[in-house]
Amino acid sequence: MNNYTRSVMNKIEITTEFIKLDSFLKFSGAVSMGSEAKMLILDELVKVNNEICTQRGKKLYKGDIVEFNGESYEVV
Repeated sequence: MNNYTRSVMNKIEITTEFIKLDSFLKFSGAVSMGSEAKMLILDELVKVNNEICTQRGKKLYKGDIVEFNGESYEVV
């Protein structure tokens, strides 16, 4: 057994030019309902590219990193 933890980046593929942050949280499986995503974003619990984001309609593009609840998600 190893004595270190490994951070895993979840890669979430989109087939459109961009995806809105609240939709991305639901699409990635980070939350189960859009209303949950809305509240978490407004409560400043979600980071985009290492900055707290309170815009649920923020457009995410390939290469953006979303952090929530100790997990990281990369838009690919």
